[in-house]
Amino acid sequence: MFALRKKSAEAAAAASASTSPTGPDLRGAVQGIARQASRLGREAAEVRGLIDDTARLNRQQTEAVQALAVRLGEVQRAQDGIGATTRESLVGVDHAREAVAQIGREVGGIVDTLRQVAEAAGQITRIALQTRLVAFNASVEARRAGEAGRGFGVVADAVKDLSAQVEASSKDILGTMAELDSRIGALAREIRVREGEAPQGAFHRALAEVQAGVSRIHAAAQDSGRICEGINGEMSAIQAEMRRANGSLQAATDRSEAFLKIGETLIEVVADCGVDTEDTPYIRAAQQAAGQVTRLLEDALRTRTIAEADLFDEHYRPIPGTEPPQHSTRYCELADRLFPQVQERALEMSEKVVFCISVDRNGYVAAHNRACSQPQRPGDVAWNTAHSRYRRIFDDRTGLASARNSRPFLLQTYRRDMGGGQFVVMKEAAAPITVNGRHWGAVRLAFRF
Repeated sequence: MFALRKKSAEAAAAASASTSPTGPDLRGAVQGIARQASRLGREAAEVRGLIDDTARLNRQQTEAVQALAVRLGEVQRAQDGIGATTRESLVGVDHAREAVAQIGREVGGIVDTLRQVAEAAGQITRIALQTRLVAFNASVEARRAGEAGRGFGVVADAVKDLSAQVEASSKDILGTMAELDSRIGALAREIRVREGEAPQGAFHRALAEVQAGVSRIHAAAQDSGRICEGINGEMSAIQAEMRRANGSLQAATDRSEAFLKIGETLIEVVADCGVDTEDTPYIRAAQQAAGQVTRLLEDALRTRTIAEADLFDEHYRPIPGTEPPQHSTRYCELADRLFPQVQERALEMSEKVVFCISVDRNGYVAAHNRACSQPQRPGDVAWNTAHSRYRRIFDDRTGLASARNSRPFLLQTYRRDMGGGQFVVMKEAAAPITVNGRHWGAVRLAFRF
């Protein structure tokens, strides 16, 4: 590639020096190639940007699908839990029905016992009545016997009174037994289940409604589980397709990268030919700015304004509460003082110039142009992205290539993110900053087509 550039430069120089008619023609041809290469670079940058946008959107969709798959898994597990709980509930209802049926049988036995007690109380009442009649007769006979039957008469009266009390108690027992028999009988009828007949009582109807409701829930959970299984299958297929799409997009990105490099190489070859093109003034401006920054930094080291270790500080300390993230280094104050005089002057050369910045080898921008060095607005990421570009690290493909370039210049074409989904296609000329023989970074000068 360097041999090609050298030969191209020699040919251009020879053509320029020649007085033959072919000189202007060659210069025009080279400039035409430069224009075509510029157009090629612009189209390549657009294509690369669109591929990047599509890949980013596809990654976001992949993440969303994965999150949805996780949620579906949680729903399916919840449905399985509902199914298991409803199965247990149905078994519980059956056990309750069996227990109630057993209680019904026990209540029937209680009713029979109460009736036996009632019969016994009735017999006691009859016996008490007969005893009272006998005691009454004995009392009458004792009165006839006079003084001799007085003691017997007292006993007969006591027996008569006792028999009356027994009869009254027996009647109370019979009344209470009748009320209990009525209530327990009603309860027995409510919970009794006769063989071969459907349960008729309100209690059994309530149990049946509960059972029906739980059965519906169980059926719905099973249906939902089957639906979730089907959706999971579809989600798996979608994820597989998206993975394949990611692979295809990555391949397209790699190929667009090669396509973009071809365009950039053509532009650099033309620029090396010695024939001025529309890019030449910007390349020279970047080189001049880099030379000025180099001298300012070397002077700062010579006068001990800053130590070399501080000037080459790469320990970027995050600035809290910034979005996009901003960082500070030990040479920020020096950059704020020295860089603007060079960077702002470069902006005045043409309205096409978008920015001129000095970056270190990692793409860190300590001091940006004044228009892009506004304090951040909390929560307004789009505004911050466009207007607070200082104290930031731009380690994307273009940023790192410019920052680490050590050749006389590097010309690139790319899309710049302006924030809020806005992009601008532009060119960038970069020239290295070398301080006392040590590569510090580069000046990046971006300009519109």
